[in-house]
Amino acid sequence: MTSSPAIRLGVDIGGTFTDVALEVGDRRYTAKGLTTPRAPEAGVLAILRAVIAEAGVSPGDVQLIIHGTTLATNALIERKGAKTALLTTEGFRDVIEIRHENRFEQYDVNIDLPPPLVPRRLRLPIRERIDAQGNVLVPLDDASVSRALEALAEQNIEAVAVGFLHSFTNPDHERRVGGAIARRFPNLAVSLSSDVSPEMREYERFSTACANAYLQPLIGNYLDKLARELERSGFRCPMLLMTSGGGITTTETAIRFPVRLVESGPAGGAIFAACIARQHALDQVVSFDMGGTTAKICFIDHGRPQTSRAFEVARVYRFTKGSGLPLRIPVIEMVEIGAGGGSIAAVDALGRIAVGPQSAGSEPGPVCYGRGGSEPTVTDADLVLGRIDPATFSGGKMRLDAGTAKGAIAERIGTKLNLAAEHAALGVSEMVDENMANAARVHAIESGKDLRPRTLIAFGGAAPLHAARVAEKLGVGRVLVPANAGVGSAVGLLRAPVAYEVVRGRLLRLSSFDPHAANRLLAEMGAEAEAIVRRGAPDTPLAERRSAFMRYRGQGHEISVELPVRDFTAADRSSIATSFEEAYRRLYSRPIPGVEIEILSWVVAISAPSQGELATAAAMRPSEPKPRGRRPVFDPQAGAFADVPIYWRSDLAPGAEIKGPAVIAEDDTSTVVSALFEAHVDKFGYIALNRREI
Repeated sequence: MTSSPAIRLGVDIGGTFTDVALEVGDRRYTAKGLTTPRAPEAGVLAILRAVIAEAGVSPGDVQLIIHGTTLATNALIERKGAKTALLTTEGFRDVIEIRHENRFEQYDVNIDLPPPLVPRRLRLPIRERIDAQGNVLVPLDDASVSRALEALAEQNIEAVAVGFLHSFTNPDHERRVGGAIARRFPNLAVSLSSDVSPEMREYERFSTACANAYLQPLIGNYLDKLARELERSGFRCPMLLMTSGGGITTTETAIRFPVRLVESGPAGGAIFAACIARQHALDQVVSFDMGGTTAKICFIDHGRPQTSRAFEVARVYRFTKGSGLPLRIPVIEMVEIGAGGGSIAAVDALGRIAVGPQSAGSEPGPVCYGRGGSEPTVTDADLVLGRIDPATFSGGKMRLDAGTAKGAIAERIGTKLNLAAEHAALGVSEMVDENMANAARVHAIESGKDLRPRTLIAFGGAAPLHAARVAEKLGVGRVLVPANAGVGSAVGLLRAPVAYEVVRGRLLRLSSFDPHAANRLLAEMGAEAEAIVRRGAPDTPLAERRSAFMRYRGQGHEISVELPVRDFTAADRSSIATSFEEAYRRLYSRPIPGVEIEILSWVVAISAPSQGELATAAAMRPSEPKPRGRRPVFDPQAGAFADVPIYWRSDLAPGAEIKGPAVIAEDDTSTVVSALFEAHVDKFGYIALNRREI
């Protein structure tokens, strides 16, 4: 008797499109539809019904749903979260507004800082004080707690963050206040900074706790509603959520820590690219995920995405570092800019073409969608340039109007700059490509990495249209466009492991290294992470990774150092110091002799194995396929339209070779092969673009 195949669904809600990938054993079905921002679950259910009907399975056959979403990110950007209060140590209510007292733009006298999520009138002081060693200096004052609870009742607060000084060393006061809130307001969402981000640096910790509280009611209500609608539609399987760090977790954990869902969709894309890098044995990769609203760029080395423990969201100043809200959580490190298919193009006050960060989104969408949009976008420009076939876009389910797109570009851009519509469209395309290339260059410099030897992996609905030109600008010689590129993040969700990472701030100087204290701390952290992972992977073997954030005493920044997964002994003092100095040398060329080394934060990550494979290899037979047709596509070098061959990806077998210029179309996207590249289909069915030798 043969066992039934595993049936799993990946669902990624983006700002413009919702993508779904359904795997039935080794077969994969995909679907893409417009996001419904007023009721995201409605769009999800409509697309799920379509894809399971195509696969010939019923909702009850699905065994697991993995979900990534931008809902948390959008709520922070658009300020659509809960009415939140902050209870904090007396005298420190303005920490989240004072920030670091630095200027992210040195010479702009009119800079605007992002306003805190919690206004000053809702930041309530509590008399208490704990020192950096966890000792109580001022006992918790019950009277000030009572006054704060009365204020919460008067203000009709929906969520509360509690953040006290040095609570990461001793959370007793925060827990007592959290308990008092729960007793008085049992239905109120409460976030303790010692639970959400138990690390030093109160500004980042308080900011993260406020964001978590701000999101809790919204995410909780959304996930509850989605679960009810799924059950009503016949889906009886568990649902897991992608986190910003690249692992998946349970719904209960996501509702408790919704801040970890920020950038969960893009994290799925990074996991997708990392799987491709391992599959192709590529040690140096840059992933390029361009959807309808934003473009994301991530470095992947030795099959693992670059990670961080902090990032910013809702930047208000041209995506400048320091102009957003800091969140201190485990995250896949990527740069994200407002450069997607729906990014709006216009002529600025200096007479230049500017693209993004504003997006037309799914409502009303680009002009060519015919849904009421009037401002030209990148998708409109690609349509005018002939890169997109208006009749077969999205598998023919959404016919595009090339005439209105051309008219909008001519009116809003061409006439203002005395350009023909096609030249104005080329200007839009060149600007968005340069924006993305420049973001990649800056990210590479900040990360100390070289782009030129890397392979660019392009996915997302718009990335294959622009990948060749972006690669030209970056000096990258090889581009990979995987199968299902248009829904890559949804496929990546299905490859993510059930995982959870715990971080604890605990200062320990190596000169007084206490192996027993370190072992106790790491064991507690491992048990906490394993308990969460076991909810989603009850029977599978687990893997553990440990690291520490370390620095020379007196420095204001730390670096990550890998730690062995075993009990420490006194002899490990020297081995940890050696590991730190080696890591420091890789970053800064030389260590600093004679300066004491200290550990500030400890990290334990527990993960289950990921499931399934992206693709299986097939025999390659060199061939020169015949195009299905030809159409005019604008040639930037000639400055005019030229007829180029149009191929369909489903017609191309492994070994097929195509010389640029050409377009390779498929339902969810199209790959533009520029004149500087040659394309071939590799053994996995991926399109590889290799730059010609000149």
